[in-house]
Amino acid sequence: MAPDHRDASAASPAAASSSRTVLIWDWPVRLFHWLTVALVAAAYVTVRLNWIDWHVRIGEALLVLVVFRLLWGLLGSQTARFTSFVAAPAAALRHLRAVARREPDMQAGHNPAGGWMVLLLLALLAAETLTGLYVYNDVADEGPLSEVVPAVVSNTITALHSILWDALAVAIALHVCAVALYAFVWGQNLVRPMLDGHKSLPAHVREPRRAPLWLAIVLLAVAAGGVTLLASVL
Repeated sequence: MAPDHRDASAASPAAASSSRTVLIWDWPVRLFHWLTVALVAAAYVTVRLNWIDWHVRIGEALLVLVVFRLLWGLLGSQTARFTSFVAAPAAALRHLRAVARREPDMQAGHNPAGGWMVLLLLALLAAETLTGLYVYNDVADEGPLSEVVPAVVSNTITALHSILWDALAVAIALHVCAVALYAFVWGQNLVRPMLDGHKSLPAHVREPRRAPLWLAIVLLAVAAGGVTLLASVL
């Protein structure tokens, strides 16, 4: 099914007046979201306390989650797929204008603006964890690349790891501010659906298709195996 990024104003008032509760976020998406929140917080605490071994394990777990989310974005449930929420920048601007006009929320899944934030956060998490694996292996002299990468490249990767952490912190702050803005200014609660998976939508909006749970388990195992191999290389 092709993604529908039309403005909320495209639907008739009569259609919008009748609503029903539908499941828009499956267990894999919700677990990924909240585990990522917990692990990012744990990564900050462990690096501040200089618990490097724990920090590295947390970084590896985060990378497993990111790889899983990328795979789930290709093969998973409808609302998790990138094809359902990655829109053109113009569509994101149209969405923000519609929200500012306080038009009804009829988006099943990430809205066009939120979709870009998802991509940004995933990119920053992937880059931060990958550079972190290299930095740890370079310091511990464990990874094969630590012996062949020139010192200038190694130093650049180490500096990039710190810069990416700051960029990730800024992106997370923007994300939290946006969620608060939707809730307190425009009356759209984006947190509750990420907790219980459900959202009230107009009756004419189809319930998103869900992928089987066994597929999520298989993809998580693939992600864990891939990260384990990658950690031994970096």
